[in-house]
Amino acid sequence: MIVATVGPEATYYRVLTPSWAFQPRSGAGAATKGGRFNRPGTHAVYLSAAPGTAIAEYGQAERLFSPGTLAGYRVTLARIVDFSGGYSPRWDALWRDWDCAWKDLWFRQRIEPPTWEMADLVLTSGAAGLAFPSTKQPSGENLVIYPDVLSVGDAFEVHDPEGLLPRDRASWHDQA
Repeated sequence: MIVATVGPEATYYRVLTPSWAFQPRSGAGAATKGGRFNRPGTHAVYLSAAPGTAIAEYGQAERLFSPGTLAGYRVTLARIVDFSGGYSPRWDALWRDWDCAWKDLWFRQRIEPPTWEMADLVLTSGAAGLAFPSTKQPSGENLVIYPDVLSVGDAFEVHDPEGLLPRDRASWHDQA
């Protein structure tokens, strides 16, 4: 695996769903059902290096774009696995299937996607995240952060200087 750093204060983006916008750093939404690179129960925050990629990733499951809030993040991570170049012979053969149809495998066929084993390897290596190519945006890059394993000096903060994001589930409707 290729180990890299992110930042200091690199800019990334995410479209926050209204139901989880009050916890923009938790990864709890992804932990409920799992994600491409996280098993159910593993908190993961998926970010994109460009706003267009974040929008493409958010809208991937629907013909029409559901409501969401585009948010910027400042990210500093001392150790990630850098798979942003995609699969090459330098990587273990397991990584060939990084772009598998993980949702179909898990939700329809009830087969564990190979990307969860990849995530296990990332976490066991001591890395706090994984950079990987977007499957929805040509030349787009994503970063998944595992907030439960951040080290001293690691940081990722949502940029919300005016405090416009909701404070809890109920406060979403209080914004005027």
